[in-house]
Amino acid sequence: MSTPAIVCLTAEHGDVMSAQLDRYAREYSVLVVPSAESARAHVEDLQAREVPIVLFVADTTVGMDSFKALLTDFRSLVPTARRIAVTPWADFREHAPHLRQKVAMGYFDAHLLMPRGTRDEEFHSVIVDLLNDWAATVGTSQVETVQVIAPSGHAGAWRLRDYLQRTGIPHGLHAPESEMGRRALDGYKGDEVQWPLVAVAGESAEHCPEVRDLARRLHGRPDAATLGEVSEVLDVVVIGAGPAGLAACVYASSEGLSTVALEAEAVGGQAGTSSMIRNYLGFPHGVSGMRLAFRARSQAMRFGTRFFTGWEVTGLVPGGDGQPHRVLTDAGAISARSVIIASGISYRRLGVDNIEELVGHGVNYGAAMSQAREVAGGDVVVVGGGNSAGQAAVHLARFARSVTIVIRRPSLRETMSAYLITEIEANPRITVRANTRVSDGGAVDGQLAWLELTDVRTEVGERVASQGLFLLLGADPHCEWIPDAVCRDDRGFVLTGRDVPSRFWSNGLPPAELATAVPGIFCAGDVRSGSMKRVASATGEGAGVVSLVHEWIGQSQNREP
Repeated sequence: MSTPAIVCLTAEHGDVMSAQLDRYAREYSVLVVPSAESARAHVEDLQAREVPIVLFVADTTVGMDSFKALLTDFRSLVPTARRIAVTPWADFREHAPHLRQKVAMGYFDAHLLMPRGTRDEEFHSVIVDLLNDWAATVGTSQVETVQVIAPSGHAGAWRLRDYLQRTGIPHGLHAPESEMGRRALDGYKGDEVQWPLVAVAGESAEHCPEVRDLARRLHGRPDAATLGEVSEVLDVVVIGAGPAGLAACVYASSEGLSTVALEAEAVGGQAGTSSMIRNYLGFPHGVSGMRLAFRARSQAMRFGTRFFTGWEVTGLVPGGDGQPHRVLTDAGAISARSVIIASGISYRRLGVDNIEELVGHGVNYGAAMSQAREVAGGDVVVVGGGNSAGQAAVHLARFARSVTIVIRRPSLRETMSAYLITEIEANPRITVRANTRVSDGGAVDGQLAWLELTDVRTEVGERVASQGLFLLLGADPHCEWIPDAVCRDDRGFVLTGRDVPSRFWSNGLPPAELATAVPGIFCAGDVRSGSMKRVASATGEGAGVVSLVHEWIGQSQNREP
């Protein structure tokens, strides 16, 4: 693969920008050019030589008309590249008003002040974040901790790849006839080859049919020996490691509470599939769900949280008469003085038989960031009107020729954040089909090839070509294992606070806002009835519930003889 390129356009500050970008010259081909015409010529030359363009940096002093036209052209020419506008301090007041709306519309990813000296790490932190984002979503892994081997189009292999993408583990997908595939098969010790095979860190390849099998192989299998690590009565067990669960882990363990988190699949939950979250506090240039989850997990582990990934919770037995609660897993029970349910939600099934048969063959539940590169140049459909659907559409538009968002409602405005709607409306590759549902679909050579889109008002259908379908349809809670004593609403979401039936109140008072009907069992995040279904609100609930845990444990200790 050719060395990826960084292209910088600056008419008056070539010496400054060359000096600043020189630190990347060992790993990227850095081109500093003086005019829009030369920038276009270099971009066309790089594309002709199939050199990937990672980053485009444009100095706004080239003139606003030329600058805006070039951004529009470059967005079309190299949609996968990240784009930055740089303004000298003297021109900031003049240029900033013109550029704010362009940032909101997604024409470029960040507007930065030009460095005035060496080691401007604030400037470079944005550059590095964007390079990381490109590497995670577009670039090919330079190292591979995990190799997945399977025939082309194998549905199970794509599920494993999506999990590895969400967790940020360097990996590669290889065909059996490739060099890596043949090497893995030579070392395979099983009787009969079953796909997909997975090789981890140079070990022999093993059959890994499901994501949970891979999670257990990477992070340890739930068995009696592992369970012995948590044989004591814990202060708190957090069930689920999405934003709510991760926040609870950070705050509980930082306050000195012995904390264990159980996660059936990928740390980060559904938020971990988001390609870019732009409205999360403290990240002005956005942060991917994977990176946010990775940082939160590292932060919790620093304070002492123990994570057990691949551990599916099968039941919860409330304690009574001062006894601890028992969380049941595949390996046995874990005892804890308090439990935080943060198990999140799953996407609702579409319910169209022909579509369900193609899951893993062009049809995906969730954002499936790892699939974006596979639809390059094709036509894709995203079903859903929430922020996750909007983020998926924007990300897919970097690769696909066209992206169609399908919703049953008349518009996106009731369910999606305004910043995403603005970006979607400004992207020529994205269209929205309101009052529409996906009613049918079909394949060619085993891969999705067409969909039928039906107007919900007239029931008139239209067949359209589609190489990818991404379904982000509402939410169903992960609550099958929760006992009846923990009350739920008619959709299965956990009731807390005043929503708990009054017969479970104590002395005429309802439980606290994040407390369930069972003392010592709490709930936070999307699985809670009435929650906002936003990353920031889930994080807030996860942090806020820890004060209730502290209070409960203090009361319990006072009751002990």
